[in-house]
Amino acid sequence: MTKEFAVPPVIFPSGGNPSTAGNMNQRRVPAAPFQPNLPASSTIPFMSFDIGSATTASYGGSINTAASSGGGGSASFDDEEPLLDELGIHPDQIWKKTKSILNPFRVNPTVHKDSDLSGPIVLYLAFGLFQLLAGKLQFGVILGWIVVSSIFLYVVFNMLAGRNGNLDLHTCTSVVGYCMLPVVILAALSLFLPQGGGVRFVVAAVFVLWATRVSTNLMVSLADGGEEHRGLIAYACFLIYTLFSLLVIF
Repeated sequence: MTKEFAVPPVIFPSGGNPSTAGNMNQRRVPAAPFQPNLPASSTIPFMSFDIGSATTASYGGSINTAASSGGGGSASFDDEEPLLDELGIHPDQIWKKTKSILNPFRVNPTVHKDSDLSGPIVLYLAFGLFQLLAGKLQFGVILGWIVVSSIFLYVVFNMLAGRNGNLDLHTCTSVVGYCMLPVVILAALSLFLPQGGGVRFVVAAVFVLWATRVSTNLMVSLADGGEEHRGLIAYACFLIYTLFSLLVIF
């Protein structure tokens, strides 16, 4: 036996529920993006939360910047100095200073007034390379002795010259380095000299005297107050280059 329930009919208006439709329309309307109050002079695109305009502005700015920099890039590179000049390495000056050491009786001190360390470093590496060919790995010893020798000669010269001494450590290191050229030539010749005997000692003495004479003349010429102490300065230079020659002999 079935029961029947009387359900009243539900009638909807033709336009729908006006209150519900109004609420849905209010929800569908997007809210305006938040725009902070910026001063009139501010042109930073990322401060704006309008993503589309900020992206366009940023890409456009980068493209314009690249185009403007690319147009004047060739002119700026042409005006720049060579890389060696920017690093303070002048091969022509290094060659002139090296040639001035070759004649121990006529040393030109004017080319050594502009001191540098590029030439001495090349001579140190050449000396260490010739010692390596002789079976002696002495790069660290050479570097350590160069530092100690430069400081030693700098202290001795300024103590002898007193208040008149104006020799700086950079100039002293440059002179000691360039005057290593005779010792470097000795290291190259020792590869062909017989081991032992008095020949190596005689040849080493000649090159040590050569280096001592050149170094003493440059020290006295480049700095004031050393002329009356030439003998003591020469003795200090003789000790320095004798030590390096002992590396070659033994």
